[in-house]
Amino acid sequence: MIEGGWDGADLLAAMRRAAAELRAGVDEVNALNVFPVPDGDTGTNMLATLMAALEEAGRLPAGEMPLPRVAAAFSFGALMGARGNSGVILSQFLRGIADAVEQDSHLDGRRLAMALQRGCEAAFAAVARPVEGTMLTVARDAAEAASRAAVADARLEAVLAASASEAAAAVARTPSQLAVLRRAGVVDAGGRGLELLLRGALAYERGEAAGAVEVHEIDLPALDGLEEDGYGYETVFVVTAGEGSPLDLAALRSELDRLGESVLVAGSERAAKIHVHNERPDQVIALGLRFGSLSRITVENLDRQAQDVRRTASPIEPAAQALPAIEAPAIQQHARGPVVVAVAPGSGLAGVFSAAGAATVVAGGQSANPSAGELATAIRSTGREEVIVLANNANARLAAEQAARLCPDVEVAVVPTRNPAEGVAAMLSLDPAASMAANVKRMVIAVRALQTLQVTVAIRDARIGRRKVHKDDYIVLGPDDKLLAAGSDCRRAVLDAIGRLKPGFELLTLYRGEGVDEQAGAALSRAIADSLDGVDVEVVDGGQPHYRYLISAE
Repeated sequence: MIEGGWDGADLLAAMRRAAAELRAGVDEVNALNVFPVPDGDTGTNMLATLMAALEEAGRLPAGEMPLPRVAAAFSFGALMGARGNSGVILSQFLRGIADAVEQDSHLDGRRLAMALQRGCEAAFAAVARPVEGTMLTVARDAAEAASRAAVADARLEAVLAASASEAAAAVARTPSQLAVLRRAGVVDAGGRGLELLLRGALAYERGEAAGAVEVHEIDLPALDGLEEDGYGYETVFVVTAGEGSPLDLAALRSELDRLGESVLVAGSERAAKIHVHNERPDQVIALGLRFGSLSRITVENLDRQAQDVRRTASPIEPAAQALPAIEAPAIQQHARGPVVVAVAPGSGLAGVFSAAGAATVVAGGQSANPSAGELATAIRSTGREEVIVLANNANARLAAEQAARLCPDVEVAVVPTRNPAEGVAAMLSLDPAASMAANVKRMVIAVRALQTLQVTVAIRDARIGRRKVHKDDYIVLGPDDKLLAAGSDCRRAVLDAIGRLKPGFELLTLYRGEGVDEQAGAALSRAIADSLDGVDVEVVDGGQPHYRYLISAE
């Protein structure tokens, strides 16, 4: 390190130190899963994205590592290697940082604060509907803390320390901002991963050895302590300061934190927008009146809306943004009509997609999401002008959307399939002679007509919705992770869940997961057939990890 701040070599070394910190905590980050299933992969996705960034930067010649070039290499490497939603957001964070330093030779405290702010803005821009209590919130709070610190003390260490400290505090606040985290008894995993990265960078600046960083432990509540309250009310208003009485935003935020959750205070000493969830909106409004005059007041009953929100919610969609196109490999002459690129976890499911006519099958799935670069390469390898991508996992959709923007000369549509069974239904509806739009419509209809279940084993005691589950219980989830059944007996849990499906289906398919032998699959198939009249039951070797069975009913 040099006195004027970090140069390119320092930035590379700091990122390597940050990656080491994340690697040491990756299992902990993965375990911070809202649902107690053995496929938490936020930490794995973030680490894979960062390692791709480091690999790209590591290719630079040792004597040709100016700060802008190293930062740009990080940005490109992360962009191509982005895995999962958390990885895509991290890649955009690094992209913003690269944009902020493209004219600088060294990174000091003030420039770091500006870079973190630019990175935060880029990360938010990547998500169409940002949600409070997520990795984005932690990034914003950490960037704001860095900006405040840079005014008082422009030393790089001081700015990094303020940012890392605020990231830790922001992570601890996430359960109060996002009800699903509070009910599950966890903090946001992506935010925790970002905190570890900032602490690793700070350790590099301080010259601390790997493993020397003190990171606060997260105490998850006991099962009996997990909340089962409702959503309450959402109260939103604008508070305007009185003449000569500027708003004390810190005090207002502190008071609101005592009254409710999902607190947001955004504005200035003159006027601020307030957002809070609690059971007593009258108390929130009364508090606001103590600070100033109120306008644009809305109060919504979230309990009444919750069911509709869950029914209509879709996976996070990225906002439109300009991304560099990847270089097209040599491909065959373009043919006419759309083809499919499908993501499949397990050799059995890969074979199903290939047999059904997928042009390219990309290995991946929960805990092994393909990167945006891998998906872009798969899209281009088809040699076609129209490509439909079946990501088959909500956590891979952002990467698929990013891959589409990396191939601007190919028309790409990403069909929102949530699991491989939905992907198979979409695949079977493909009509190569029909147009792209017609095929996408056919696939969406096929997916909506399908009912699916996912059977796995709980890795910890937890509460899902209003129901307690215990470690090692079999749990059966719907496509949006709604708990349908749980218990110590797999067959009983599956039969209970099937009993909750809408009647009228004629075929039920069991995709056997990794480690489930043919005899177990056949026994479950017979039990299901005996419980259902007029329904055919078939068993397919899916080979998917983490989920003993993936079940579709059509």
